[in-house]
Amino acid sequence: MIQRFIELGQGYGDLFELCELMKTNHNRIHHTFVFVSEKDGNKVASVAVALKPVGESKFMPIYICREGIPYNPEKQSKRFEIFENAVKERDQLLITLEVKHSSIYVDPMLYYQYLIGVLRLYHYIPYLH
Repeated sequence: MIQRFIELGQGYGDLFELCELMKTNHNRIHHTFVFVSEKDGNKVASVAVALKPVGESKFMPIYICREGIPYNPEKQSKRFEIFENAVKERDQLLITLEVKHSSIYVDPMLYYQYLIGVLRLYHYIPYLH
């Protein structure tokens, strides 16, 4: 099984695109995620959705909007509420994980490899086979 992050962006429009992907692929949703990280004392969230492979394919896409949402559990931002509502509408569990900030990695691909390792470790996505 090959898993790969597909970054949509950090903006408001990108979040709507992610929600639309969830809507049109609701039967393929494997898990939904919030990755919380901290940089310079500020917490930010990345939101993501992992989709099941299509047919006989061994490819699992994980669409992500990386670190574009300020994160405060007591007072959620409008963008986070939009994603959370989209997850609830699809009757999915929103998995929240504290992770390292992507800025500590030289290349975003290394960051995504780290996230894939974390997701495999906790059995949220299948191992390679």
